[in-house]
This record gives sequence, C-alpha cells and structure tokens, in this order.
Amino acid sequence: MSQLNFAIVDPHIHQWDPYTTPHTAGRLVKLLGKHPKLMHAIIQALKPKPLLETVGHPEHILKPYLPQDYKKDCGNYMVEAVAHIEASWHHHKGFGVVEETQWIKQLPFHTQQLKLGAIVATADPRDRKFKKILEAHQQASPLFRGIRKMASWHPDAGIHRWCDQSNLYTQKSFLKGFEHLADMQLSFDAWGYANQINDIKSLAQNFPNTPIMLDHLATPVGLFGKVGKSTGYKPSQRKAIFQQWKDDISHLAEQKNVHAKISGLMMPVLGHGYFRAKRTATVNEMVELLSPMIEHAVAVFGTYRIVYASNYPMDKPNAKLTDLIKAYIHMLSPYGAKNLQNMMRDNAIAFYKMDLKKT
Repeated sequence: MSQLNFAIVDPHIHQWDPYTTPHTAGRLVKLLGKHPKLMHAIIQALKPKPLLETVGHPEHILKPYLPQDYKKDCGNYMVEAVAHIEASWHHHKGFGVVEETQWIKQLPFHTQQLKLGAIVATADPRDRKFKKILEAHQQASPLFRGIRKMASWHPDAGIHRWCDQSNLYTQKSFLKGFEHLADMQLSFDAWGYANQINDIKSLAQNFPNTPIMLDHLATPVGLFGKVGKSTGYKPSQRKAIFQQWKDDISHLAEQKNVHAKISGLMMPVLGHGYFRAKRTATVNEMVELLSPMIEHAVAVFGTYRIVYASNYPMDKPNAKLTDLIKAYIHMLSPYGAKNLQNMMRDNAIAFYKMDLKKT
C-alpha cells in the first residue's frame, strides 16, 4: 500500500527565506547565493562542526523553503493542511519572535492547494515579558496554537546543542513562565534529545492539563551510527541507546497529556549518513531501520496520541519526502485503515485545533 484514500495533514514543516527574513546565513546568501560552491565552502569553514553534522549538507538550509517547494516535494501525495513549526527565527529576543508568525501567515499556501492549519511559534518562558509575547502571537494570527522552545542538549560536546542549558524544562524560571502558557490553554511542542526525556516527563507532570507534543520521538542521538565525539560508535552503544530510549519513552507515555510525533527520524544527528554517499535512503531501508521505533511508540502511546509529520526540509539530506511518506504508510498500515487515518490526519487536526473549513 503506497497511496491513501484521504488527504494527509502534516503538522511539522518549516518555512524560511534567507533572502528576505532574519536568517543566520542571510548575509552570506545575499552575497554569494549565485555562487553555491563558494558559499558551501565558506559555510563548511565558518560554521561549527557539530551544527554541520546535525543538519547534514547545508544546501537545503541556505535556499528558501516556501509553500511551492514543499508542494513539489510532496509529489503525487495529497496533503490538505500543514502546521508551521518555528524555525529558529534569527530575531529571537523578546518580541522579535513574533515577526515569524507575521511572516508565516502571509505566505501563499492557498496557491499550492495547501491550507495553513496552525502556527507553532516560539518564545522563551524565562522572559519576563513572556505572557505579552504570547498575546502578541495571538494578535498576529488566529492560527497561533502554541509554542516550541527547544531544549535539545547532549552531554557529548560534539553534538549540536540547540539550548543554552542542559535541563531547561526543569528550571524554576522556565516553569514559572510556563504557567502563562497553561493558563492561556495553549499547547507546547517539546523537543529534547533522548537523554532529556525525563525532563519532558517532569514538565508534563507539573502541567497535566497542558497538551504537550513530543517532537521527533525525542531524537535518540547516535542510534543508527556514530555522531559527535563518542556517541553511537559501537553496536553495543547503539543497542544501549535504543533500550534506554524504549524504557524512558514508555514512562513518558504514561502522562496522558503527552502526544508524540513520528517525525525527524531521518535527521543526520541520529547517525544516518546517506547524504555523505550522495544518496537518500530507500523506502525499504527506512522501513527496516525505523520499524522498531515506530512499533514501540505506537504500543506505548496508542493510535490516538501518535502523529505523523515530515519535519521537512530538515530530513531532506537523507530522505525524499515521497519515499518518507511511502515508508510511513507501509509501517502504519498494519494498524488498520481507521488508525492509519488517525495517525496521518485526524490526530493532528485534533491536537492543533485545526478548522480546515475556514483556513
């Protein structure tokens, strides 16, 4: 089975344009965008190695990724609606993050027969103006549903840290600000590495009425190959990473306000190196690699708290989107037609409160 009798809802895509929006490589792109080989060489020389290993080859980061690009990557698959998840908007201090919501809402998704179903922006609960920033997001777009504040931090210094501290989700200042998110009945996308799953569990316990979406199944770094300075280098290490991930995910799933995205599982930081061989993974390779993770996630979360998402274009170095969708269809079809639709459409609509009739 490779086709569907319903349209997919993809609740985790990223949009950016380094030519027109705040972007970490914006100045370089504007200067050397017509000279990609030179630009690539400069990026390789200037950017930290952990970051480059996390994203794979940087070509997809340096190009605009807009509705027409996502639509092209979908091929013949029907995708009705998407949710944009914050993409490290470079004006990240205070109210600067609201610019991303303002920018996203005006992108021409409708010209690609796509609906923008939700916006998950960012803000830092440690900021003293956090509540006002949330209110500004709400004023910027009625599609604003919540925030993501990345906590991803790995003890291996060779692995890129997306956060400035190791235990963000347990910090008093973070939890104090998070109360405003909970009071406003907004959702939270949590992304930490697998070594931080217990922090996410603690957050869910502290705010049991706040819907929390676990992004990328908590990204077990090094599960499929060596990354950083010492992670995933030996089969015994990778076996231990998987077993610890299974145990911790099982305990996290006991928190009924936590849902989980099967997304981001082909990111280079997991140890995939297809991009180094200048190819992408085949459908069969993805099914073989990812099935144990998918099966365990569905077993502990159930088919009503699992959400498919592409994480595109971040998985692009290792997987074509059409192949990724086909692989997920193959892995989720055994749960039955109704559950397949739940996981690839209905659960996302419910979690992000998408009103597809109006968008």
